[in-house]
Amino acid sequence: MNQKYNIPDFAEYLNIETLKDEDILMVLYDDKSKVPLKSEPIKIGFYLLALKLDFDDSDIYGRTDFDKTDSFLYFDAPNNTLEWDLEKPMTGYNILISSNFFDKYAKRYSFMHYNNHEALFVRDEEKEILLDLFEKAYSEYNNTEFSKDIVTSYANLILTYIEKFYKRQFDTRSSLYNKVVADFQKNLDAYFNDATQIKKLPTVSYFANKSNLSSNYFGDLIKHFTGKSAQNYIQDYILQIAKSKLKQTTLSVSEIAYSLGFDYPTYFTRLFKKEVGVTPTIFRKQ
Repeated sequence: MNQKYNIPDFAEYLNIETLKDEDILMVLYDDKSKVPLKSEPIKIGFYLLALKLDFDDSDIYGRTDFDKTDSFLYFDAPNNTLEWDLEKPMTGYNILISSNFFDKYAKRYSFMHYNNHEALFVRDEEKEILLDLFEKAYSEYNNTEFSKDIVTSYANLILTYIEKFYKRQFDTRSSLYNKVVADFQKNLDAYFNDATQIKKLPTVSYFANKSNLSSNYFGDLIKHFTGKSAQNYIQDYILQIAKSKLKQTTLSVSEIAYSLGFDYPTYFTRLFKKEVGVTPTIFRKQ
C-alpha cells in the first residue's frame, strides 16, 4: 500500500471512464456501475464526499437503533485509507476534490477526520437537502465547460449542512452518548486514581480510544454535551485535583506537578496561574 492514489489513479481503479479534470471528479453510482465490489486498503490523496442511498443491513458503518434511515453520508481526507467489501453495487453520489481546491474549506471542520463507522445517518428531510446539492453539483460537472469553483462551492455548502446534521445526530443518540460522557468521567477518575499509571498527562485520544471513537468525533461529542472541549474538560479536572492537593497535603508544588503527569513543574505553574489567576504557591497561602 505504498502508492497514494490521486484522482486520475482512483478513477482508473474504479473503472470510471468519465474523468474530465484531474482536480475534481463526480460520480453517480447505480446498478450498472463497474466499480469493484471489494477492495484491499488503498491510500488516497484527495477529499471524498459520498452520499450513499438505499443501504441495507449488510452496511454497518456504525448505524445504531437510533438511526431510522436508509441513507448515510461519509467522507475521507488526504492520506486516509479506504477499503470496502460490498454485497451489491453502491448507489448514490461521490465528489472527489484535490486538496489544492478544498483544503481551505475542509480544514474548518473536525468531522472531516471522523472514522467511517462514525458516518452521518441522514433523515428523509436531510437526505432531500443533501441530494439536491449533490444533484446540482453533478449537473454542473456534466456541463461541457464546467466550473470548478461552482462544484467546490456546492461541496463546501454540503459540509455546512453536515455540521448541522451531526449536531442533530448527537441529540438523536443522546441516551447512548450520555453514557460516553459518563464513561469519560469514570475513565478520568480511574486514570488519576491509579498511581502506577500517571506517567504523563492524559490525551484526548487516550479517552477516545477507550470509547472506540476517533479523537475528533469524541471531542465534538463531549463539547456538544458538556459545553467544554474534551481537552478543557481534562484540564479542569486536573486543576481541581491540584487545588485539592495544594490545600490538603504538604507536597511541594513540584511533587504535585509530577504526580499529575507534568514533565516540568514550570509548565504546571504557568498553566495553573493562567487558569486560576494566581500561582500554586499563592493559592496554597490563601
